[in-house]
Amino acid sequence: MRAFLAIPLPDAVADALEDLQAELPVGRIVPRENLHLTLAFLGEEPEGVIESVHEALLQFRANVFDLELAGLGTLGGRAPAILHIAAARSGSLRDLHVRLRNRIHGTGLMLARERFAPHVTLARFRRNISSSDLARLGHFLALRADTRLAPFPVAHFSLFRSMLGSGPPVYEELARYPLEVSGASDAP
Repeated sequence: MRAFLAIPLPDAVADALEDLQAELPVGRIVPRENLHLTLAFLGEEPEGVIESVHEALLQFRANVFDLELAGLGTLGGRAPAILHIAAARSGSLRDLHVRLRNRIHGTGLMLARERFAPHVTLARFRRNISSSDLARLGHFLALRADTRLAPFPVAHFSLFRSMLGSGPPVYEELARYPLEVSGASDAP
């Protein structure tokens, strides 16, 4: 099973991102139902491993926090692979990510070591993007790079299953883990 942990986006945020996507002159738009902020990619693992992670997360505690999405950018270098909106710096988000990784490691699942660059993917690009499409993307970014959305409360994160096929991936929410209003600390 291919799985990941992510913060689903509230409707108001997804609405604003869809409006932004509608302005994009190039690329394959990420469908609304796939918009999320990944906290940890678990990879392709047997169901029993994912179940162990789920069981460990049932005891996980963290506080609700506000998250702001701000700043459009691309990943992939000169031939960008994706367009994204970044998460503004947040100690609470980074702490959640680190604590989740530690909890997952406690189950025996070793995650790939990657720099945490929290973002929401808005569109994907062909590997051989044309110079004219690159220019159109550059113009779009020049106009919209400073996009900021209103902060929103993160009240939960979810475990998703990712099913790949001929079209966009299909994500199925397997479990939801609520965050607490205050005073959260991990249980043993």
